[in-house]
Amino acid sequence: MDAFDWAGFWAGWAAFWVAWQPLITVILTLIGAFIAVRLLRFAIERVVTRIVNGAKKKQNVNDTQALMNSPLTAARTVQRTRALGSVLNSVATATIIVITVLALISTLLPNATGAFAVISAAVGAGLGFGAQNIVKDVLNGLFMVAEDQLGVGDVVDTGFATGVVEGVGIRITQVRDVNGTLWFVRNGEILRVGNMSQGWARVIIDMAVPYDTEVETIQQHLLKTATTMANDGKWRHRILEKPEIWGIESVSAEAVVVRLVVKTRSASKDDVARELRARLKQTLDDIGVRLPALNSLVVAGAENSGRRGSRVGKTSALPVPTNQAADPGPKGQTP
Repeated sequence: MDAFDWAGFWAGWAAFWVAWQPLITVILTLIGAFIAVRLLRFAIERVVTRIVNGAKKKQNVNDTQALMNSPLTAARTVQRTRALGSVLNSVATATIIVITVLALISTLLPNATGAFAVISAAVGAGLGFGAQNIVKDVLNGLFMVAEDQLGVGDVVDTGFATGVVEGVGIRITQVRDVNGTLWFVRNGEILRVGNMSQGWARVIIDMAVPYDTEVETIQQHLLKTATTMANDGKWRHRILEKPEIWGIESVSAEAVVVRLVVKTRSASKDDVARELRARLKQTLDDIGVRLPALNSLVVAGAENSGRRGSRVGKTSALPVPTNQAADPGPKGQTP
C-alpha cells in the first residue's frame, strides 16, 4: 500500500486556494455581514420588545394619582423606544453594508483601493455639504425622541406651529393646529419646544369684579366654588391640588381683577377651565355681582404665567380727553 502523497495534496490545495481565493473571500464576507446584521437586529429588537412590554405591564397598576403611570406616558415611552430601535437598526445596517462593500472592493480590486479612497472622500465631502441639513434634522430628531421632549398626543409650541403632535419622526414632526392645519416641521429648525402636556397644568382665571364691591367677600365665594368643584367626584381625579386665590392682579377705576388658579392634569386643563368658569359665573349671579364692562382694562398674559412667582400686574389704559384744545405749538407758530 502506497503512502499518501501529502506533498501533492498540499500543493493541490494551494493551487485551489490561489485560483478560488477571491470568490471564497467574497462568499465568507457576505455570510459574515448577513450574520452580523441579523445578530444586531435581534439584539436591538429584543431590547425594544422588553422596554415596550414593561411599559404596557405598568398600566395594570391601579394608581390614578401617579402621573408617571398615565397611558400617555406609556404611549410616549413605547413610541420613543421604537423610534430609537428603528434608527439603531438603520445605522447598524448601513455601517455593516459600507464595511462589506469596502472589503469586497479591496478583495476584488486590490489595486483600486487608493483611487477608490480618493473618490470616496470627494463624494463624501460633496454629500456631507449638500446633506448637512438632513443630518441636522436627523440628529435633532434623535435627541428629541431620546430626551422625551414631545410625543404623539402632546400639545406643544415649536415656535413654527402650535397644536397637537400627530407624528414624531427622525426628520419631520407633524403638528396639527386648532384650525385643523397639519404642519410638517423640520426637526433641525426647532430651537425650542414648549410641551403643555407633560406632568401637570395650571388653570388661571382672572376675574374682573366691580371696583366698589367687597373684594374679600368675592374672593371667599370664588374660592368656595372652586373648592366645591375640586371635591366633586367627577372632577376630583382631574384636579391635583386645592384651588388657590393669588390675590388682586390689577386695579382700575372700573374693576378689580382677582386671580384664581387650579393645578390640574395636563390633559384635563381645558375641561376644568370651562367648567370652572361656568360655576364662577353662576356664583356671581347668585350673589348679585355684575361684571363690569371692560372698555379700557385689558386682561392678557395669564396663560404665560408658568409659576406663582411670575405674575405680571396689569393696568388700565389712560383715558384720552376728547375736549382738550389742540396744542398751539411753539410760540408764534400755528399747528
